[in-house]
Amino acid sequence: MAEIEVYKRTPAEQALLKKRAKQSMKGQIMMFSLMIFLTLISFSMVVAFESGVAGFSKYFIVPMLMLFAAVQVGLQLFYFMHMSEKGHGIPQMFMFTGVMLGFLIPLTFVTIVWW
Repeated sequence: MAEIEVYKRTPAEQALLKKRAKQSMKGQIMMFSLMIFLTLISFSMVVAFESGVAGFSKYFIVPMLMLFAAVQVGLQLFYFMHMSEKGHGIPQMFMFTGVMLGFLIPLTFVTIVWW
């Protein structure tokens, strides 16, 4: 059987861990609020387009929605999937490589077919 080792933290370590947890939670709440704000803006733009408000054409709405979606995906990966913490370099490398390949391979095939 494996032995269990109990480590007692000093008050300074406990205070530091509590401070870091508080900062982390503050960042999570701020990012959640930002994502809710971006979602509300997205819905507002679509409603404005459907209502016929001047200046909201589909050529403006679609790229803006895609931009907001890309920003939200990046923030969710970085904050809610804990990619901002230390020790996540290898998973980040594989995720970014997958995103790059997922973009470049269809672009390559579209380029080959169209030209």
